Amino acid sequence: MKKQKLGKFFYGLWREWRLTAFIVIFIVIPVKSSLADWNWVPSGSMNPTILEGDLVYVDKLAYDLRFPLTLHRLAKWSDPKRADIVICFSPDDGTRLIKRVIALPGDKIEMKNNLLFINEEALSYTEIEPKYTEYLSDELKRKCLLAMEDIDGSVHAVMNVPSIRAMRNFGPVIVPDDEYFVMGDNRDCSKDSRFFGFVERKLIIGKAKGVIGSFDIKDKYQPRFKRFFGSLK
Repeated sequence: MKKQKLGKFFYGLWREWRLTAFIVIFIVIPVKSSLADWNWVPSGSMNPTILEGDLVYVDKLAYDLRFPLTLHRLAKWSDPKRADIVICFSPDDGTRLIKRVIALPGDKIEMKNNLLFINEEALSYTEIEPKYTEYLSDELKRKCLLAMEDIDGSVHAVMNVPSIRAMRNFGPVIVPDDEYFVMGDNRDCSKDSRFFGFVERKLIIGKAKGVIGSFDIKDKYQPRFKRFFGSLK
C-alpha cells in the first residue's frame, strides 16, 4: 500500500514538473554552456572595472562554439584580443575566473613597478575617468592609485594598493603558442598569470560583454542602478 502511494506521488510529481525538467535539461543548460551565460562576481580582482556583486553577461559565442558541458570545440571564428575581458578556467585548480587578456601568443610581457611593457613598449597611463570611482568606498579610494591603461587603443581602468605587499615586478617572459597572459584590473589583489602561468586557448570559454545587474554585497545588497545593463571595456 505504501509503495503504491509512493509511486503515485512520484508519478504526480513527474507529470507536474516534466516540462520544466525538459526545458532545463535540453534548453537552459545547453544555452548557458554554449551560447550565453551570466557570471556573479564575488571578489574585487577586477576592480574598478567590475565590482563585487556585479552580474556579468558572458558571450559564449564570442570566439567559438563548443559542445555543451565540455571544452570540445565544434567551430572557431576568432581568438581573444589584447584587453578583452574573458571567462577562463585557472590552469592551477580549474576555478572559473574573469580576467583581462594582456598578452597574446608570441608577445613578450614584462611588469616593472606595476607598469606593463608589451614587446618592450611601455603602455600609456592617464588620469582615471570619474565614472569608475563612483561606487568605490572612500576608504578604498584613499588607499589605492587609479589610472586609465591603454592597450592597443582599448582604454580601461586599473588600480593598485601601495599599502599591501604584492607582485609588482614580473618577467620578461614570452607567451607560448596557443596560450595567453591574463591579469585582473586590480593589479595588487588578483591571482592571475603572474602566479598560475599562461592560460591555454581551450580554457578561455567566453567574453564578458556587459553588466546585467549590480548589488553591493558589502552593504545589504543595495542595488547599484547606474551599473544595470552597462557595457564593459
